[in-house]
Amino acid sequence: MNPTHHSVTFLGNPLTLTGNGAKVPAVGDKAPAFSVTDNDLKPVGLNNFSGQTLLVAAVPSLDTDVCSIEAKRFNDEAATLGEDVVVATISMDLPFAQKRWAKEHEATRLTLLSDHRGASFGQAYGVLVQELRLLARSVFVIDRKGVIRHVQVVPEMTNEPDYAAALAAARAAMK
Repeated sequence: MNPTHHSVTFLGNPLTLTGNGAKVPAVGDKAPAFSVTDNDLKPVGLNNFSGQTLLVAAVPSLDTDVCSIEAKRFNDEAATLGEDVVVATISMDLPFAQKRWAKEHEATRLTLLSDHRGASFGQAYGVLVQELRLLARSVFVIDRKGVIRHVQVVPEMTNEPDYAAALAAARAAMK
């Protein structure tokens, strides 16, 4: 099996990943461009983070327990990474729902981005779940030169990612 092809399940049921030929970019690849929306409805792309390390956590929906726990954890961990690292959570949630979630959970260190409009991130990174039109739970670390330094597609969507590995990769990418 090609290591850039991943499979995911939801409660044990297999799902289909689409986008990028269903291939997830690998460590060492140039990060694919994407266009998402911030909570002020402004377009944001990979180029907005050039010169910075970017830790992207893609989640199905902030309104689910596991996604909320994950986003809160990355929000808290963002303080330990320094100013040169942007920690972003991307979901298919509408920007209004993301803004509400951020306020309710006092998530002030997390950049919340919505892929609802065109599924650009999901398509470019091969993590769009065809059956649900949600993003598969995944984490990518992109260094300041736009090279992918860490990839994790969580096999079971109801499980949390490997926080330690993602944070270690973000710290290493800053060097």
